[in-house]
Amino acid sequence: MKKAKKFTVVVIAMSLALGLAACGSKTAASPSANASASGGKVKIGILQYATHASLDDCYTGILEGLKAEGYEDGKNCTINYVNGQGEAETNNLAAANFVTEGDDIIIAIATPSAAAAYAAAKDKSIPVVFSACSDPVGAGLAQSLDAPNTGATGTSDSLDFDGQLKMIRAFLPNAKTIGVLYTTSEANSVSQLKKLKALAPNYGFEIVDVGVTDASEVATGAAALVGKKVDCIDNLTDNNVVMNLSVVTNATDTAGIPIFGSEIEQVAEYGCVASETLDYVALGKTTGQMAAKILKGADVKTMPISVVSDSKPVYSLTNMKKFNIALPSDYSAATDVDSQG
Repeated sequence: MKKAKKFTVVVIAMSLALGLAACGSKTAASPSANASASGGKVKIGILQYATHASLDDCYTGILEGLKAEGYEDGKNCTINYVNGQGEAETNNLAAANFVTEGDDIIIAIATPSAAAAYAAAKDKSIPVVFSACSDPVGAGLAQSLDAPNTGATGTSDSLDFDGQLKMIRAFLPNAKTIGVLYTTSEANSVSQLKKLKALAPNYGFEIVDVGVTDASEVATGAAALVGKKVDCIDNLTDNNVVMNLSVVTNATDTAGIPIFGSEIEQVAEYGCVASETLDYVALGKTTGQMAAKILKGADVKTMPISVVSDSKPVYSLTNMKKFNIALPSDYSAATDVDSQG
């Protein structure tokens, strides 16, 4: 858990439930009215879907972006942070409470939180700025990337699937099948899987996918992929799977099946061998800067969504040794996360 005002789910649920009593009758105040009511400070609600490394990095970056644009908690703004702990009900209650309290803007980290925030705020003229939403159009948060024309905009993390598939082919030259475990209710995962399937034949791969509905099915889903004897697994930015990645690695390590992650922390902390990774702190910083511009008067409906796709290769020599994988010469300049401390 990173530097934040983290509360237990029980306390969150109790306090939010009390706040919802007035939700039906209260309308959102203007930023100037809210600022006056809070001693001249704007109110910023930040809702993070769950605790895992890439989303924590987004939060860190958001605070950096806000500060770079002149917004610092306790000085000229009040930041209300809630971690939804991966629970839909907690995310929905938090979003509703931000609206009830008349926050000037809601920043949502990950697609499920963005959907909860937008559903709560869209009729109250409270802008929503999302971070790390892989397919905001598909998720119903925007009409297009260039002109959202809703009440939401933000940043999209577009995974470099070409780079990832190229990496897997280099690390496993004889591999034929790539397993993918994904959550059927996560719009970003469904979209990512579709893109991966379209590109995989270009690199001589077949995608073998298994869908799950919640955390309770991750273990059986991982076992199913092991049973299908896939050569490796490629992990998406699926929140449910990432939160339970240790369950997956328990099955795959025993079976000798390596996992390629979708970002650096999955390699550094969760046992993946390598990744073509995005910089999620930078993604969050862009999100924070976009939110600040909206607070200063920019129109959320016309602000284009920022798609971040620049990536870099990283690997873990320690994790590679478990599977007798040698570092390909083409990746000699890549970053070994084991050497980063």
